Parts: sequence; C-alpha cells; structure tokens
Amino acid sequence: MSQLATTILLSSRRSLFNCFQRRIHVCSINMVAVGDNVPSVELFEDTPANKVNLAKVSSGKKIVVFAVPGAFTPGCSKTHLPGYVEKADEIKSKGVNEIFCIGVNDPFVMAAWGKDQNATGKVRMLADPTATFTDAMGLSVDLAVLGGKRSKRYSMIVENGVIKELNVEPDNTGLSCSLADKIKV
Repeated sequence: MSQLATTILLSSRRSLFNCFQRRIHVCSINMVAVGDNVPSVELFEDTPANKVNLAKVSSGKKIVVFAVPGAFTPGCSKTHLPGYVEKADEIKSKGVNEIFCIGVNDPFVMAAWGKDQNATGKVRMLADPTATFTDAMGLSVDLAVLGGKRSKRYSMIVENGVIKELNVEPDNTGLSCSLADKIKV
C-alpha cells in the first residue's frame, strides 16, 4: 500500500472514531446533571386523574426521588423500594419533606405495588406510563425483558426544583449507589 493510501485510510479511521466519540458525547449531554432543574412533567399518583409535577411539588421543599426499572420486579421489590420504606423516617428527619418512587408503569400498578410494599405514608408512588419524565431526565433505557423503554435506576435529591445530588447506577439497573442508605441528605 502506498504512503498516500495509508495516510488516507488512517485519516478516515480517525474521522470515523472522532465522529463516534462526538455521538457518544452528544448522547451523554441529554442526561440531567447536578445543578439542573428537575423537568416540569406530569406524573400520576394512584389514578390518571391525580397529576403530580415534581418541579412544582419541590418548590420551597427538599425531596428525595428514586426511580426503578419496574414495579414488582425482584431487585425493586426486595431491595430498592423496601430500603426507602424502612429508612423513610430517618431520611425525613434530616429535612426531607417527601420521598417519591418513579416507575415506567401505569398509575394503578404503581399504587398496587406501593400498597404491597407498605409504602403508604412513607414513599409516594408515581407512574410515568409513557416515560415522558424519564426521557426528559435523559435516563431511559431499553430493557426488552421488561417490555421495552424503562427507567435507569437512580436516586436524587431535589431542593427548590434544582437537582442537588444525582446517583445513577453505572450499569443502569444494579443496586449500589441509588439505595436508601447511600443518599446523602
């Protein structure tokens, strides 16, 4: 191969690699970050008629929000939600007004799951049925085993509408940094 051909080939590979790097960078920009406002999107509690907007709810308040890939799934039902239910009083004693759990499920499923997990009065169960909030956060993930688009597993602290802490599981669904005992209130 001539030197000119080699140079063109290497240049093409570098351009392709740089383009690939830019695509990844652009994708990661869509995710919210500490200091961003929480998206002003309607979620649902108990029924489609009961709308909840976390941007409005957090006005003048400090809230903890965590999201799960799916209601009634093993990791969510055995570890994630139970941890927040168990530690709700402790978390609230540190100045947190409310704790919210978000799932890409319908509001009836989220309400039934909350009752099943004894979350009533401790953790408010919010449904994001079309993943509108999850997409606005930049934290959706395709999980075919759960039927398609779901939420990455994460937790965050929101004060007066601003994200103060954000803990996204490195593998999107694991159980480490987003657990109740890891939140720094």
